[in-house]
Amino acid sequence: MDQAVRAGTPGRKLSGAQRAWLKFCLMGVLLTNTVCWKAFERAGLGGYRAGALSWMFRHSKVAWDGLLRASVVLVLRQHGITEGVLVADDSDHRRAKRTGRIWKAHKLFDKKTGGYFNGQCLVFLVLVTPKLTVPVGFRFHEPDPELSAWRREDRRLKRAGVRKADRPAAPAPNPAYPGKAEQALDLIGEFRRHHPGIRVKAVVADAWFGTQGFLDEASRLCGHVQAVSQLRNNQNVRFRGRDGSLTDYFRAYPGVPQRVAVRGGKEVEVVVGSARLHVNAHARKRFVVALKYPGETEYRFLVATDLSWRTLDIVAAYTLRWLAEVFFEDWKLYEGWGQMAKQPGEEGSSRSLALSLLLDHALLLHPEQRARLENHLPACTVGSLRQFCQGEALLEFVRSVLAAENIAERLEQLAEKVKTWFPLAPSGKHMSGRDLGRQQPSPSLKYRAAQMATAG
Repeated sequence: MDQAVRAGTPGRKLSGAQRAWLKFCLMGVLLTNTVCWKAFERAGLGGYRAGALSWMFRHSKVAWDGLLRASVVLVLRQHGITEGVLVADDSDHRRAKRTGRIWKAHKLFDKKTGGYFNGQCLVFLVLVTPKLTVPVGFRFHEPDPELSAWRREDRRLKRAGVRKADRPAAPAPNPAYPGKAEQALDLIGEFRRHHPGIRVKAVVADAWFGTQGFLDEASRLCGHVQAVSQLRNNQNVRFRGRDGSLTDYFRAYPGVPQRVAVRGGKEVEVVVGSARLHVNAHARKRFVVALKYPGETEYRFLVATDLSWRTLDIVAAYTLRWLAEVFFEDWKLYEGWGQMAKQPGEEGSSRSLALSLLLDHALLLHPEQRARLENHLPACTVGSLRQFCQGEALLEFVRSVLAAENIAERLEQLAEKVKTWFPLAPSGKHMSGRDLGRQQPSPSLKYRAAQMATAG
């Protein structure tokens, strides 16, 4: 990693202390599944103090701006990656109800319940290659509060029957709050600048990014390659001089059953229809694909910029978008940041997330993972590889104890450390040491109870 930083950022390097700190933190994230200094301190049996770890995180002159970039270079070079598909997607992370010190935490829509929760929204760029899927960049997203307030008021006035001409105009865009599409394009441009040797074959994004501006600019940034996203079912298209919705068009020209390989694996039978249509909102002709998976009753509509691709090739490329969802699941469950990431401020959120993604890259370079990928075998899951690494760490710990000159004395020292760093806490579930109360009748009250029973 130090060599990659030196090559990518002239004049920058990782000092010996920084390398040791970074190595310890990555091992801490791997073993504790958190980004928490106290957890690292306990796992390391006091080898590093939480205060010292936090100080390095906040004040050491680590080249944070180039660290993740250098790690991407290292992973791609080690695996001989020269081409791939860029996938842009966003992910929400739930937080506590009150988060005054958590950077860019705001109200988010809950797709599961239809309500709202407080959390952080992140825009990710993921590179899908013939060998592996690797995260290459991220941004924290927060909507413009002024624009959000205007939208709420505009909806209220619209429901009240106020004409558009009489409703307030939208506020001017605030550069301090870029949209998700702008942030995704920024990530794509950054990737192209720093990795010019990687051939991008296509850009894939979900429905949030299915606008004319995003698709055209994403295609241009990558050398006018194919860009694929989704359209809403009520968007209007023009065919033979007549306008109509996508739903109406594909009701008149329904799709046919086709077999499609999902993410290069299992084949499924889907209903597919396609046409090169003028999309009114995009002000140009697009390749539109109507797709219906088994068990679905309504079409989903894909849109592609390059009209020369075949229908099934567009469908196969779009299935790669779901690999970003698989990455999100692994990252949140096994790579620390989604479990207990409470570092305050902008630096706390962005740097702890960078540590988490560095662990993802490190697992891609694990000897077992590399051996599988080099021999064209299925890669290990993150969860199983993490468990394997924990077993390796335990075995290495046992070896270090057995290699000590005085094993008994060494074990005694470790036993004392375990008692210090893993203190037992009192339980509130059990009543040991507390008063349960009298829990028996009082003789002086028996006569009164009998009288009340007779009167009743």
